[in-house]
Amino acid sequence: MFKTGAKVVYPLQGVGIIEKIEEHKILDKIHKYYVIRLAAGDMKIMVPIDLQDKVGLRKVVDKPELDKAIKILRSKSTDIFSDWKERYTTNLDRMKTGSICKIAEVAKNLWTRNMEKPLSISEKRLFDSACTIIATELAYVQNIKLEEASSFVKNTLREVDTEEDK
Repeated sequence: MFKTGAKVVYPLQGVGIIEKIEEHKILDKIHKYYVIRLAAGDMKIMVPIDLQDKVGLRKVVDKPELDKAIKILRSKSTDIFSDWKERYTTNLDRMKTGSICKIAEVAKNLWTRNMEKPLSISEKRLFDSACTIIATELAYVQNIKLEEASSFVKNTLREVDTEEDK
């Protein structure tokens, strides 16, 4: 169980801070909820404590795990799907795992795909979400501003394109 003030990651949304734990009565049963303020945007979400594992709520990664994700951003794309529905479903499943490394794969693969052909609106949203999640974790782990972390993620992806063009 997380405590108030803990930094956590909610899949598809990114890093947030547990502001408080509340109890709510639903169908004559008391349920406890985390109230989480997300770092990107001004949004709060409530997550039932007894479902935290099922929804994929996890602690923010440590530096070695973040370094693995950055290494993935710097690597070549592993995307083998030409069918956009299959690619979208696979990438969405990767995002839902909540794993920063899987999310980095999504960002990398969609960045590479976008260099070849513009992304669909759905894939563009998925790409933006992946970059935001990586940036929010990077900002917390490195203790930097979110804007700086976002720039780092995009610049890291761009660097690989520049190196491959040489």
